[in-house]
Amino acid sequence: MDKRELICIICPTSCKIKSTFDENDNLKDVSGFRCKRGENYVREEIVDPKRTLTAIIKVIGGEITMCPVKTNFRVSKELLPDMIHNVSKLVIYAPVRMGDVIVKNIMGTGADIIATREILNTSLDVS
Repeated sequence: MDKRELICIICPTSCKIKSTFDENDNLKDVSGFRCKRGENYVREEIVDPKRTLTAIIKVIGGEITMCPVKTNFRVSKELLPDMIHNVSKLVIYAPVRMGDVIVKNIMGTGADIIATREILNTSLDVS
């Protein structure tokens, strides 16, 4: 039987959660959590870890040349390298509003890539 320990990052308590595995490396038991969220976090982290993708993409015609973006919810960590590769090729045109959907349902995950900053168009008439 194999045992592993993870620190829960869901809340500031940072519980040290122990997980036990059988001889086939299947999760058998989880202990040491102080709340259900901690137990759920560790079970997910072991079976299918998820992360929020954050990146920057090129902006044409904007007051700045790069726009920060992120997924609107966490996606499988396993997909991040391919997702980052796809997102790195994106180019958008100003203006961009915070919350604009840049890519809907990226790679069939159901997650959208959204802008996390407003970028004005440099050709705006200010007279």
